[in-house]
Amino acid sequence: MGTDADRLKELINRERKIKALGGPERVEKQHKSGKLTARERLGLLFDPDSFHELDLFVQHRAALFGMDKVVVPAEGVVTGYGMVNDRPVCAFSQDFTSMGGTLGELHAKKICKVMDLAMKCGVPIVGFNDSGGARIQEGVDALSGYGQIFFRNSAASGVIPQISAIMGPTAGGAVYSPAMTDWVFMIKGTSYMHITGPAVIKKVTGEEITSEELGGAISHATKSGVCHFACDSDAQAIALIKKLLSYLPLNNREGETPPLVESTDDPNRIDAALDTIIPEEPNKVYNMRDVIQSIVDNGEILEPHCHYAQNAIICFARLNGRAIGVIANQSMHLAGCLDVNASDKITRFIRFCDAFNIPILTIADVPGYLPGKDQEWLGIIRHGAKLLWAYSEATVPKITLVTRKDYGGSYLAMCSKDLGADFVFAWPTAEIAVMGAEGATPIIFRKEIEAAPDPEAKEQEKIREYRELLYNPYIAASRGYVDEIIHPRETRPKIIKAFELLSAKRETRPTKKHGNIPV
Repeated sequence: MGTDADRLKELINRERKIKALGGPERVEKQHKSGKLTARERLGLLFDPDSFHELDLFVQHRAALFGMDKVVVPAEGVVTGYGMVNDRPVCAFSQDFTSMGGTLGELHAKKICKVMDLAMKCGVPIVGFNDSGGARIQEGVDALSGYGQIFFRNSAASGVIPQISAIMGPTAGGAVYSPAMTDWVFMIKGTSYMHITGPAVIKKVTGEEITSEELGGAISHATKSGVCHFACDSDAQAIALIKKLLSYLPLNNREGETPPLVESTDDPNRIDAALDTIIPEEPNKVYNMRDVIQSIVDNGEILEPHCHYAQNAIICFARLNGRAIGVIANQSMHLAGCLDVNASDKITRFIRFCDAFNIPILTIADVPGYLPGKDQEWLGIIRHGAKLLWAYSEATVPKITLVTRKDYGGSYLAMCSKDLGADFVFAWPTAEIAVMGAEGATPIIFRKEIEAAPDPEAKEQEKIREYRELLYNPYIAASRGYVDEIIHPRETRPKIIKAFELLSAKRETRPTKKHGNIPV
């Protein structure tokens, strides 16, 4: 049996051996590929000396294909909990140096166990994915493991924040768990996600493509929208994850809100530059980020999906130290029109903010839905309906600011009063109308234009008349659809005071299992 000292020595030796991961050679190979190890990633995420590891000694029990002779340290995944910026977080980190981080029965059970802990305790879960996929030697047990994780992703959605960091290969069924989480980080050049790899694609379709082109960070950040943050390194991704967590509450429970940060920016600050930021020419663009950064604390924002559907902006920010979500149209891309991808991007952000009690500021400058057969065939009706649904469903404080164009169905879609906006502010430059003058005039004045000696001159005259009559916020304000027309320079203090009033907002909806959102 040995002495107590012998038993303690055995414990220390076992711990040291397991914590060495797959051994020095594999760790060195991991570093040479530009990647941190599973334990190094957790070391960067958690506050110093705060991480508590769970299930260090778990081992697989597979016996087929020689697995009875294979030792996988910590079963290829490190799990535990600790503090991130003095707030509790649970995490798991797959170890690519130990059997390629492949997922087997006990590997999956470790992940499920720490996810269950996060749910019970009401804290965020962060997952570092770096895996060769399912452990083929374990067959259906590995597939079952993925299923158990997917089930928990669904159960945790809207209850605790779920963050995925893709820090190596993620293929086949392994991609679906990250896709079911709230936020996905990827690393340029060292991580990828795809259902079928380049070899299979070449065999089936004859197309040649690399893993990076097919499913790398840039591809998913610009084309598919799967990736919310494309990072240059593991360390940069982890720093951004910590920053993201600072904007989020621990869970969705009543009264749980994002952490309040002491603001160093005067809540009564005005910005005279906003008085002239809207161009005189109706078709000239401006950068909506300048507007957002003028309003929020110290101009600081955290912007997911900055490379995807760039006609829409979504970001986290703070007003007088309180976290908010900001949604805005960006006229510098597609004139700020709503299209299929922008509708999906905004919808998902609304639902996340609503689930976690994060107030929403919407800034509208939208000429309409993007026209064209491609958009129609891609389902702009269905995707656009998601946006209407999400704003209507959200019960968090909602404030809308109209800076310029706000036309037709897109006026409604960008959180109009009728979709539940608690306050609607408009600048004097706001144009709230059914459609733009160029589209409306030939319809309203068709006969008059056709009968004129110079139809083109008459059409231009009527366009000017339409603009003078309707290109302003006053008709909407006279009907109560706009609560206040404000001086642009006073936007920040106005919105801060409105959100402060709305901090006590309570709103209930009809009881139901769930709605049937158009997907």
